[in-house]
Amino acid sequence: MENVVSMEKVNKAFLPGVRVIDNLSFSVQKGEIIGILGPNGAGKTTTIRLLNGVIYPDAGEIRVAGFDPVAAGDEVRKRCGVLTESAGLYEHMTARENLLFFAELYGVTEPVQQAERLLAEFGLAEAARKKVGTFSTGMKKRLGIAKALLHNPEILFLDEPTTGLDPEGSRDLLNYITELNREYRVTILLATHLLKQVQDFGHRFLFIEKGRLLESGSFAELEAKYLREITLKVETGLAVPGDEFAGFPVVKKDHGYLWFRLENKDAVPRLLEKVLAVAPVYSAVITGRDLETIYFKIREEKQ
Repeated sequence: MENVVSMEKVNKAFLPGVRVIDNLSFSVQKGEIIGILGPNGAGKTTTIRLLNGVIYPDAGEIRVAGFDPVAAGDEVRKRCGVLTESAGLYEHMTARENLLFFAELYGVTEPVQQAERLLAEFGLAEAARKKVGTFSTGMKKRLGIAKALLHNPEILFLDEPTTGLDPEGSRDLLNYITELNREYRVTILLATHLLKQVQDFGHRFLFIEKGRLLESGSFAELEAKYLREITLKVETGLAVPGDEFAGFPVVKKDHGYLWFRLENKDAVPRLLEKVLAVAPVYSAVITGRDLETIYFKIREEKQ
């Protein structure tokens, strides 16, 4: 498939000898949703700024939509939308004025229609003529993504898009992003330190720390590589006096629940068959099966 974003051996330092991006290489295919993950200070925002041509690399090669952001930054920005943590809005202007101002900068052919459509789509039609300085954080975020979508970008860069949003606002924004990708095949790179938020809809994940790529892959690939043992929480009427049952280690017991350590997912049906032969099973869930657990496993092995 076609790569629409790539970084090859990219370095960036703001102070002599202190690299915030260190020999970073990765590629993104058209239509992918990529989670750029890591703690605060890992280099996620700097990566987004490099890709968008806001800052230049000290070494290495970058391509976005077929263009070099250093030599052809305007061409890159014509094809990309960006939502930063601050949203980049003018607070003394109304929501409508903001969108019309940026629509003119982007060369949108029908700016009024596009602005009004996006204001309605993001639930801001009634607040269109209110100054942005009076908006809540959630309203500013929604207006920020509307701004990023004014020129129908091929690629969307999102830097901590849910910061400051309540759980409902975060869910709505992430659902919209997923639908945008599904309907229009917009390529999305989402930088965040909130791993649980992107686990369910990201196609692949890049784990970055101190400007270096620790690991990358789909959830299934990362799970298979790093979660070599699993813990199964079983709600059951089974009483186990010791620390194992039918050869399966029991690592925890608590009021009708047993936690079993298994070598992999293939052992789950074998264990449940043994339990069901002697006692009822009401539920069974693999615990610790998430990006956060995988991230700590990666850090443990890479350090």
